[in-house]
Amino acid sequence: MPKTGDNLPRFRSVQLDFAAHIRNPELNPKPADIEARRMQVYVDLFYNNIKNFIDSTFPVARKIVGEPRWRTLAREFVHTHPSQTPYFLEISEEFLSFLQQRGLEDLPPFLLELCHYEWVELALDVAPDPTEAPSYIETARLDATAAAATDEDAAVVISPLVHALVYEYPVHKISEQYQPLQPPEAPTYLLVYRTPALTVRFMESNPLTHHLLDLLQRMAPAQAFAQIGKDLEEAGRPVAEGVLQKQGKEIVNRFREAGIIYTLDKLDE
Repeated sequence: MPKTGDNLPRFRSVQLDFAAHIRNPELNPKPADIEARRMQVYVDLFYNNIKNFIDSTFPVARKIVGEPRWRTLAREFVHTHPSQTPYFLEISEEFLSFLQQRGLEDLPPFLLELCHYEWVELALDVAPDPTEAPSYIETARLDATAAAATDEDAAVVISPLVHALVYEYPVHKISEQYQPLQPPEAPTYLLVYRTPALTVRFMESNPLTHHLLDLLQRMAPAQAFAQIGKDLEEAGRPVAEGVLQKQGKEIVNRFREAGIIYTLDKLDE
């Protein structure tokens, strides 16, 4: 009398054939004892679900590559990429890894950077609100205990919902009408962030603004302005202290209004 598990090697073989056919039906035949019509249901469900996630995350990239080539690229991703996560929301991040490993020989040279830029929007959109976490607020309180009488001396906390990005290509401008084949001389600096109103925005930036945001993770604005002044002077590009303070305060105020930085009183509201 057959026992439970006697057919396990056979079952595993069918599973592997089943999965291989779903991943790429053009290269891998279906298991012999499964009806073609039923098998096609699984093939379509699997491929369409994954492609829908890719389509929704990378709409600009999809338009630029063109639907036929994009479908082929999605099939190649499904067939060849060993994904490290089973979560649907992380499929787009796996697609980025696939593009990086695959290379862009037959694709637009800016495609990887463009896809990363589009992926950041999804990552920020679905990220939990850190200001609601007790551990985050307590850390913010500890970081802000040095707050003094003026805004420039008050310690701030950088929101985790901001990405300071540097690209070779101006990815925020790329479209069907604008597709540069060579990167411009100057890189593109962007801050992509989620506002308190839960919308994802981007802000064009520059090396000094990026540097200021980095310094604000370790010191109060007044100290950051002074450090930037020293850095510019050492680089042979001195700036008058009054000018630096004025411009720095304007940037910090923009950061506060956008929700890029927080102060203790803001977290307590």
